[in-house]
Amino acid sequence: MSARQDRALLPPTTAALHGIVVLDFSHVIAGPFATYYLAALGARVIKVENPHRGDSMRGKPQAFESLNHGKEVVQIDLGTEEGRARAWALFEAADVFVDNMRPGVLEGFGFGEAALRKEKPGLIHCSISGYGRRGEWAHRPTFDHVVQAASGMTLLAGTGDDGPIKVGFPVVDSASGILAALAIVAAIRRRDLTGEGESVDVSMLGAALQLMYPMTVDAMATGKAPPRVGNVGYSGSPGAETFQCRDGLLALGANTPQQMVALARVLGIQDQVEPLLAGQDKGFVSGQNGVQLRALLVEALASASAPELEQSLNAAKVPAAWVRDLGQAVRAVDENHLLEPWTLAGETTVRVPGLGFQADTLFAGRSAPYGPTAAQDAASAAAALAPQRRSA
Repeated sequence: MSARQDRALLPPTTAALHGIVVLDFSHVIAGPFATYYLAALGARVIKVENPHRGDSMRGKPQAFESLNHGKEVVQIDLGTEEGRARAWALFEAADVFVDNMRPGVLEGFGFGEAALRKEKPGLIHCSISGYGRRGEWAHRPTFDHVVQAASGMTLLAGTGDDGPIKVGFPVVDSASGILAALAIVAAIRRRDLTGEGESVDVSMLGAALQLMYPMTVDAMATGKAPPRVGNVGYSGSPGAETFQCRDGLLALGANTPQQMVALARVLGIQDQVEPLLAGQDKGFVSGQNGVQLRALLVEALASASAPELEQSLNAAKVPAAWVRDLGQAVRAVDENHLLEPWTLAGETTVRVPGLGFQADTLFAGRSAPYGPTAAQDAASAAAALAPQRRSA
């Protein structure tokens, strides 16, 4: 039977990672976020915790549930012979092994990649660490804000007069988890085609550089850091910035001459702006006459309403957003049906924004894998997958 014929036998309610078993030796954010993606896509994820300490994220119940929902959680003490035997027994069913422990920890218990691959050559092994497992910084411990500093990220925000500015959330942890999930899915696909295993090495530093990709590329070409431009957009247009209005701040994205003219029309300053754009008809608005253009915008926007302009400018095809805090942002998401949130019903019931994308059939034939009966759904899915566990 051909592979295509074999796939044709699967029902349309088959989840994308149906039949995949993941043994998850990860904690905190990056590793658990990666395996949460895999679980949401239908993999059976077995999370292994140290019974003496547990995952430190348990101190934040909603965060822990949002990162580990849909997984089977077991407590194993690798310091005991019984615990190691139990871990090896779980490993027999695993297609994927995820490790974001400090480099060398699992090796000390006999669960390093070389030992695992000796037992299972087709294994997909994913390690997530601060600086990767192969370079000269491999054994350095780290956290998100430390990598932000090491990568140059904290000296990109703000202006030249500011000290380093940390992104206000664990952006590198989250990005590392998403990159790891992407790499694992790619490795699973390649193993389906070739039968070969894979070694995936995800570094938080690498994730940080990916997040800053255009700036990273420029710095690699010139050896110099890009200038700190504060709230000015990447285009550098005088109309791509955050401006003060009478009732709040408004972020504008008038990058092109056409968008700048549309912005000026809404603000009633078209006659003043158009002459300053003479000769510009494509690309981004240049810095020529930038000081004058920005001054006109500052004056016109100072007496305007940010929420009202958000509506009128977007209607005029000018990207604009009233600057919200996160609480206001999630309310706007709900009120305007911008996402399809999921409800994770476990020890702690949590609403989450999904995986950052929507799909028609990836999640077991549904648009989202979780709802109010998520605990029952997860149990049913695990039971359905149990007879089909396989080794690579």
